Amino acid sequence: MIGVILQPNYIPWRGYFELIGKADVFVFLDDVQYTPRDWRNRNQIKTKTGLQWLTIPVFQTSKFGQLIHEVEIDNSSKWFEKHLNAITHNYAKAPYFKEFKELLDLLYEGKLSNLSELDILSIEWISNYLGIKTKFVRSSQINNEGQRQDKLISICKSVGITTYISGPSAKNYIVPEKFESENISLIYQEYEYPDYPQLNGEFVGNVTILDLLFNCGKDSRKFIFKEEKNV
Repeated sequence: MIGVILQPNYIPWRGYFELIGKADVFVFLDDVQYTPRDWRNRNQIKTKTGLQWLTIPVFQTSKFGQLIHEVEIDNSSKWFEKHLNAITHNYAKAPYFKEFKELLDLLYEGKLSNLSELDILSIEWISNYLGIKTKFVRSSQINNEGQRQDKLISICKSVGITTYISGPSAKNYIVPEKFESENISLIYQEYEYPDYPQLNGEFVGNVTILDLLFNCGKDSRKFIFKEEKNV
């Protein structure tokens, strides 16, 4: 079984969804320490004047090692109205913007109070829109133990992953022999994508997937999955 294990991110870029599409099972790594000012609660959109950060304010406890699935959103700031206004202002003229009212309602009605829940529900919604049939699991809901690569191996064994696909940055700490000793094949993902039709000048690729979806709709798949480039 092919598997991927990643922390849940806020409306992540298209590379995140290619990894989901390659996996039989995708594990949201939500029981590790939350890191502030990271992709868990922020991402970028493209505007007429350059890139703009969208950041979800959260409550952080004084407890050391607050886990991702424990992080609560500070909805008192009405951040969801600001994010929706920014997205609408910059993408209302995109060809497929209106197709995503349900997703935008999910993200920006202000009804969700848990950061991990918001991230995961929106990722699952987008995956379904893209026709991705991967099974989703949350690491906080399965038996696992250890830190870093030992935790990844424990998760793989718990859900039956025999081929693990990792992002390239994990090369800094992964010891391949540890996976091999547990009969788990290790593959590193390499990111290389074609440009797609985009608003607001020179192409920028490493932004939230919303940019791709609003501009390309159902055709977004061929700008994510290499085997569909020419479809």
